[in-house]
Amino acid sequence: MTSRIIGTGSYMPAQIVTNDDLAKVVDTSDEWIAGRTGIRQRRIAVGESACGMATEAARRALESAGIDPEELDLILVGTTSADHCFPSAACEVQGEIGAVNASAFDVSAACSGFLFAMNTMQAFIQSGMYRTGLVIGVDCLSKLIDWKDRGTCVLFGDGAGAAVLQASDTGICHTMMRSDGTKWRVLSCVSRTNGNLLNRKTPELGYLYMDGQEVFKFAVKRVPECIDQVLKESGTAVEEVKYFVLHQANYRIIESVAKRLKQPMDKFPMNMERYGNTSAATIPVLLDELNRSGKLNFGDKIVLSGFGAGLTWGATLLEW
Repeated sequence: MTSRIIGTGSYMPAQIVTNDDLAKVVDTSDEWIAGRTGIRQRRIAVGESACGMATEAARRALESAGIDPEELDLILVGTTSADHCFPSAACEVQGEIGAVNASAFDVSAACSGFLFAMNTMQAFIQSGMYRTGLVIGVDCLSKLIDWKDRGTCVLFGDGAGAAVLQASDTGICHTMMRSDGTKWRVLSCVSRTNGNLLNRKTPELGYLYMDGQEVFKFAVKRVPECIDQVLKESGTAVEEVKYFVLHQANYRIIESVAKRLKQPMDKFPMNMERYGNTSAATIPVLLDELNRSGKLNFGDKIVLSGFGAGLTWGATLLEW
């Protein structure tokens, strides 16, 4: 017994911010950003909340799957930018969609969040504990960005993607997840600066920090390694994989992964040019676009791979 993705959905904010728009507020240009990252625009939430985006993506995924919210046994949300410290975004979504029979909680693995949440859902379904689950990746990093820091503000966008998983004889074939907590400082965000009654300081939201060079070196090494691992352990040849759906952080990272795997770039779909890095949302949003455009056929072998703060990384091999 395993689990199969039976429906997908996504939601992106309406507001588009182009590279030229950013060039008006920081020392940058469309040529500089696009040449280094492949990003030309991103969506920024104006009025939309993380819960609101996740809820809409969830509704679209349920519609795609053809099931009612009452059929859900478990809801997992991968996010690091929920609207509240507590309750979890998953519980908020549960209430919004009316999934009265489900349990719900969040998974915090930054840009690896959706992948880690999906692999966790797979474990629950594989064990027989649950049959049908909803996995969401959502982030609203625009509220954590220092918009004066051109090294980070040009990279990120907001959005949400979701997938419905259900027990099946075929589907997810093999998974792996890893982390290296010794490198947590490379990509981090202080949730709140220290402030309390005794020091008479007011708590303030912190900004995202990233050592771009370290993240790049980490990604181009670990992503092909974990993909190789799931393929070898499952007895799957790399040529059998139709698409490698990777975290949409940087064109150069994906290009480097393709070279290391010795696979053509047309097997690596990308949408970062339009959305930027939406953290935990990148993989499910791209998966939903592939699904709705008719590019995925029953039995296609697909590899999902994510990487992010923690440092965290992982991969999943599945049959569509």
